[in-house]
Amino acid sequence: MDFEQLIKLSDKRVNDFHEMQKLGVHTNTGEFLPAGVHYPPITQYPNINYDEMFNNYTIPDDGYIDIYVHIPFCRSKCIYCHYPSRYNRTDGEKDEYLDALEKEIDIYLNSLGINQLKPRAILIGGGTPTDLTPKQLERFLKFFTSKCDMNKMHQFNYDVSPSTLIGKDGEERLRILKQYGVNRLTIGIQSLNDEILKLMNRDHDKKGALEAIKNSLNMGFQTNIEFIYGHPGQTLKNWYDDLKQIVKLDTEEIQFYRLKIDAYGDQQGSIKYYKENHPDKMPSAEDTMRMKQMVVDYLKEFGYNENLRRVFTKKKSYISLYAYDQCCMLYDQIGLGLSAFSSLRNRFVLNTPVFDEYYERIKHGMLPFNRGYVRNSEAQQRWACILPLKNYFIRKSNYKRVTGINIENSIVYPIIQKIKNYGLITEDENIIRLTEKGGFFSDEIVGLFYDTKFIPKPREYFNEGELNPYLLNSYKLQIS
Repeated sequence: MDFEQLIKLSDKRVNDFHEMQKLGVHTNTGEFLPAGVHYPPITQYPNINYDEMFNNYTIPDDGYIDIYVHIPFCRSKCIYCHYPSRYNRTDGEKDEYLDALEKEIDIYLNSLGINQLKPRAILIGGGTPTDLTPKQLERFLKFFTSKCDMNKMHQFNYDVSPSTLIGKDGEERLRILKQYGVNRLTIGIQSLNDEILKLMNRDHDKKGALEAIKNSLNMGFQTNIEFIYGHPGQTLKNWYDDLKQIVKLDTEEIQFYRLKIDAYGDQQGSIKYYKENHPDKMPSAEDTMRMKQMVVDYLKEFGYNENLRRVFTKKKSYISLYAYDQCCMLYDQIGLGLSAFSSLRNRFVLNTPVFDEYYERIKHGMLPFNRGYVRNSEAQQRWACILPLKNYFIRKSNYKRVTGINIENSIVYPIIQKIKNYGLITEDENIIRLTEKGGFFSDEIVGLFYDTKFIPKPREYFNEGELNPYLLNSYKLQIS
């Protein structure tokens, strides 16, 4: 499909975007408000103590609990990044962090009353979790895997930067990852345009990115590559040039993220200040919609389908099981390391993003969380709708498992019925899912289920249409 054909097809989504604005679904400014990752937003969590976190909590009956580990070191600070990290740090500082991380795992095991964690899926992220020397990487994997029952672990994911997978050290890291059972790599490419990579302040260029992908594939890893759209410097034409190259890389999975301007965590990325100073460098909201639709139409020609939201694979089995477990099945998951989060049945806790506080709590034998949210029944009903609807679909039997009620009797069901009238949601006896049109605006659609106190923008940002989130929601949550 050539450029002109793609643009013509994408114009329909621009019309849909304007319709969503009139209805009050999308902000009238066109701002992107990512939803469906956490509910409520993590910036609004109150303080939580140990007793609140573990009160009446027990490991799931089957013993499984997915794991995320955060390693907060990078070689450079990307302008779009909203995560707390340290940059170009010494090996000694990284060793100090690994010391604390190993102790944190032991504290968590003691708190749960078990000897080993039993994961279905594991994700090691950051930061850049491969921004360790090969020796440090092996040290981490050795102590981490020793504390896990790996016998029925289905997928072991690592988020990596291309620069850490090239050269002699890169080859050694790949060998070590393979040795300890890592079977899936997510490589943050972000762009194949060297000028845009430089603007992003990435620590690699196109040549290094292609070499990293080749090395990963040659070593037999299931290889996922990530890209950002809507970034400064991107145009419809150079985005099309990227897409033509991306599909030829023949990786198992390709993910696309829309650029986030406002922080959804504890640290504001410098992209917000860049936008304020260089608004002329930003793609318009309409062109960003076109970029997203270009992905859908162009990748389909090469056998890639959206098998998980914003995730394109040739086979459904290639998707991230960690993401599927957390966001679709709503299984329990623990987070280890600075700023990591744990999602445990009806509660959500967040580790401190402050290094000194993290080290101090570990030193005194305490888990490093400082904020959290224990959902009451109403909040649980919203959460159990938002995450799976955004990312895949709501399985009604699973909704009842995590809420204790049928979705037809829930507080979200009237909203679902209202949205169905606009062709954005479909429902059958077992499943509720977004339509193709609804899926394109998935973040905005699931934002309609937020309690008004958690909607990230005030009412004046939304037109007074029939799907204005403030009109749809009159419920009030009690944070306890």
